[in-house]
Amino acid sequence: MLATVAIFVPAFVLVAASAPLVTRLRRSSAAGAVLDGINAAALTLMVVVSAQLARSAIADWFTLGLAALAALLLLRYRVNSAWLVLGAAAAGGLMAWLGVVRVH
Repeated sequence: MLATVAIFVPAFVLVAASAPLVTRLRRSSAAGAVLDGINAAALTLMVVVSAQLARSAIADWFTLGLAALAALLLLRYRVNSAWLVLGAAAAGGLMAWLGVVRVH
């Protein structure tokens, strides 16, 4: 728990402290363009990392089905992601207990 707090609190403090500065920077067209570029780069990095994680996490038809079901529930029905994680863990545990999938 301490490690989690130590990782996330500095970022939250920096974001809160820089909010007034970012608002002022957005007024400048050049600085606004730089901030837009930073946002685009951050979004691209998140997409690439998500694709890499999906390639390693989706290992068989079962995990592909779970991922598709989770995407549907998240995007169409706006189910909270915590419930999706718990549901996927329960489904994986049940399938492992039944011997349908191997646990690595």
